[in-house]
Amino acid sequence: MKSRLAVRILRAFGWRVVFPPPPPKAVVVLYPHTSNWDFIIGILTRAAIDLPAHWGGKDTLFRGPLGPLFRALGGIPVNRRERTGFVTQMAAAFDTQDRFYLVLAPEGTRSLTPGWKSGFYRIALEAGVPLALAFIDYARREAGIAEYLTLSGDEAADMAHIAASLQGRRGRRPELASPVRLL
Repeated sequence: MKSRLAVRILRAFGWRVVFPPPPPKAVVVLYPHTSNWDFIIGILTRAAIDLPAHWGGKDTLFRGPLGPLFRALGGIPVNRRERTGFVTQMAAAFDTQDRFYLVLAPEGTRSLTPGWKSGFYRIALEAGVPLALAFIDYARREAGIAEYLTLSGDEAADMAHIAASLQGRRGRRPELASPVRLL
């Protein structure tokens, strides 16, 4: 019922969901992330495809009155100010679940940055799970997964593949979309 309602809401606003059948586990990178609206569309898309995904967000989001709601929606606080072992913790979480999806915005912010943080890449390699290349494309009014990629460990080749797969996807504020490259 939740899934059908989410699909109806997205359709009512002219959105379409693109979703190839998923593997049982994946690190999901969402690109581009340029607006707070991405969260609403992302949560609706997750409900529409009935994917039990968790998502990482800056820890300050979880401190106020919305903290319990964000946790209930699958949020995992990430302390970006210091090293806390997040990559190792998340890679280990994949071992404890039959189905597990972790959504991360590799830009780390809605603002323009010179590239992507590498945590998503390191988690996927360490956990031995594929990378789901997710997008919210405001120009086409589409949201979903472009493809699933098994990383080779060759960062340059993998990032070139990711960039090609996500090329042309436009965020709500396209001028804030960071280049697809590791920092």
